[in-house]
Amino acid sequence: MTITTDALFRHPDRLFIDGEWVSPAGGTSIAVVDSTTEEVFLRVGEANAADMDRAVGAARRAFDDGPWPRLTHAERARSLRAFADGWRRHAKSVEQLWPRETGVVARAALASTQRGIKEWEDTADLVESFPFTEVMTPGNGGAFGLVRREPVGVVGAITPWNAPMPSLTHKVAPALLAGCTVILKTAPEAPGEGLLAAQIAEDIGLPPGVLNVVAADRQVSELLVRDPRVDKISFTGSTAVGRRIASLCGDRVARYSLELGGKSVAVILDDADIAQTAATISAAECMLTGQVCFSLTRLVVLERQHDAFVEALASAFSGVKVGDPYADGTQMGPLASAQQRSKVEGYISVGVAQGAKLATGGGRPQDLDRGFFVEPTVFARVDNAHTIAREEIFGPVLSVIPAADEASAIRIANDTIYGLNASVFTGDPERALQVAAQLRSGTVGHNAVRSDLTLGFGGFKQSGVGREGGVEGLRLFLESKAVILDEIPSSQA
Repeated sequence: MTITTDALFRHPDRLFIDGEWVSPAGGTSIAVVDSTTEEVFLRVGEANAADMDRAVGAARRAFDDGPWPRLTHAERARSLRAFADGWRRHAKSVEQLWPRETGVVARAALASTQRGIKEWEDTADLVESFPFTEVMTPGNGGAFGLVRREPVGVVGAITPWNAPMPSLTHKVAPALLAGCTVILKTAPEAPGEGLLAAQIAEDIGLPPGVLNVVAADRQVSELLVRDPRVDKISFTGSTAVGRRIASLCGDRVARYSLELGGKSVAVILDDADIAQTAATISAAECMLTGQVCFSLTRLVVLERQHDAFVEALASAFSGVKVGDPYADGTQMGPLASAQQRSKVEGYISVGVAQGAKLATGGGRPQDLDRGFFVEPTVFARVDNAHTIAREEIFGPVLSVIPAADEASAIRIANDTIYGLNASVFTGDPERALQVAAQLRSGTVGHNAVRSDLTLGFGGFKQSGVGREGGVEGLRLFLESKAVILDEIPSSQA
């Protein structure tokens, strides 16, 4: 399948600032490499310090003086629905872009884009039920009180490379509904979806400065985080970068929300169907070649079931068809970059060196001589103290950890700095609920890898701060203001 970038983008060499397509001040560009062919397939404009300053200024003016924050929530919701329609028009474009940027299988990219479109609509629907204003009875004097939930202000939205369209949706949609203005900073590895978002904003007539889109490296991104004109940072990415952002925002008491890394666990109880559990986990790990923050990569199973589970998991995972993300029958594509493959291969070497047993995989597919491919890999007899059980690998590498009993399995599951996702495999939903209550995780699924943006998604501990999606995600872009009046105003009588 050949991509024609001219057919997808109006101005790939430019930035979208203050409602206009502008050339980068430094005249530089970012080369985006196809993860399957290892060839450059797209060049986009690269923002420097002057460009970021211009984008922040545009968002600040649009919030302070522009019409957007002064529209009704229903008026802004109509723009979100128009955005959803725009993404429908561009769904096939995302299907062309995303696999090349990160290696996701094309059909999965299209399905995820459809879910993202629904999220724009679901966010717009919140206008019907969310209590943006609540009348209250003052408890300490005054005749009339209310709580207003107002936009936090200018938002810096920093998205990751692994899932660009869903990630920008989680941030931009609720921020816009709240009445915020946004600087969307896309990852250099996957900037195409941000350009499409800018084109949609232009098409639907979003006021100038409400959404500004730039691609930039980490140094320029830090300028966005430091800028006192930016009221809030919403970041998705690694825990290491999240710590840095939190410290910078803390220095100036800026608001921030962080969706960070994970080392998510599956607790496999003694009544679980071993074959079905292995099939479910191996299929889920195919998503984005394991480059998923909520991927279940620590698999805790009772000692007496360990060998049988490893055999079933290794058989299922080694049978996954790895190849071109667009080819019929492909279940797993490549990793996003040479750097990412090198990182994953490094972890595999460390796992072997530390004594974990390699049950399947560990190398590169012999029939694929180009592309950033790695074999689906399973380690057995992993100790929870091993590096491969402690650190986020972000690739198709699974670690099976034996536990003496259920209580030990729960202790092992919680013995991590992360707490993003988890699952309990059991035939008994009551047992699943009891174990879920003991797991320190933002989401706990039953017999599957589960997440639900309508319920909110985010992590405990070093997996993040705040939630994305649904009511919880909208609250992150609002400030609460108490208003107490001596008399009841006529409009409220």
